[in-house]
Amino acid sequence: MSRSPLSTAPTDAYATPLIDAGELVPGARVLIKDETRYASGSHKEPAARAVVLRAAAEGYQRVVIATCGNYGRAMAMACAAAGMACTVVLPEGWSDGGAFMREAGADVHLVPGSYEDAVDQSRVLAETDGWIDGNVDGPFVDSVFEGHGVVVHALHAALVEPPAALWIPVGNGTTIIAIHRQLAAVGWTVPIHGVGSAANNPVVTSWPGAYEMLPPEGVVTTDHNQPLVNWHALQGPEAMAAVAETGGWVHGADDDQLLAAREVLAEHGAWPTPSGAVALAGLLRHAEHTPLTGTHVVLLSGR
Repeated sequence: MSRSPLSTAPTDAYATPLIDAGELVPGARVLIKDETRYASGSHKEPAARAVVLRAAAEGYQRVVIATCGNYGRAMAMACAAAGMACTVVLPEGWSDGGAFMREAGADVHLVPGSYEDAVDQSRVLAETDGWIDGNVDGPFVDSVFEGHGVVVHALHAALVEPPAALWIPVGNGTTIIAIHRQLAAVGWTVPIHGVGSAANNPVVTSWPGAYEMLPPEGVVTTDHNQPLVNWHALQGPEAMAAVAETGGWVHGADDDQLLAAREVLAEHGAWPTPSGAVALAGLLRHAEHTPLTGTHVVLLSGR
């Protein structure tokens, strides 16, 4: 079996652990990129830092975003570190109710409804003078992509050769797009496998056909799948195009599979939330009926 040994090259300041889980699935080597090790517990921390850096450079006084939890925690901490004011809009009953974000210094607005409702409210708030829409599809979208893409450069420094596949969580599709762009930048051709909440994300339910939004009442949010649930993935079509271009695939994982993947990860020293374990859940499910070879890198997204 072909292997991609780890190199001794240093990674950048955003580096998080790359855990060798060996032959977690028969015939393949699995590497776990534990993006939950940022202070915020979220893989979105580099993206939040990039947005805050640009906001400060352009003279804005406050960043406002909507969140399911992960981006809000990351943005609250990034703003606090830069002395920037932060407003986070969170659906009622999601995450920890905004406790972490408040403790980090953010103003938290709870709104009834879905993540998409929170996005709409955040855009209204962002029209206030001195505020900037820091959402993943807002005016600083290129900074968001830049931040999410740093993981590719960390992997490029750590691995001698490109992996056989990358397994990435799917919510809005932002991370997939960013990673696709940076794979091209480093000259790697790697299939991207996106994994989301089965039946609760239009990227998952549309694949491999044309992107179609889900009816808002048609998605089911649980304590385990929250950050993965969308009836409209803000960057879904572009994410699907990126996956298709790499020869990858989109997979769904249900709550039981999320919980099972989290148990497996705990055996390897990683402790994400069930939703944070979705990429491994997809890999394990895929490996049940498809033989795998080579090195597969799994990204963990939140704890």
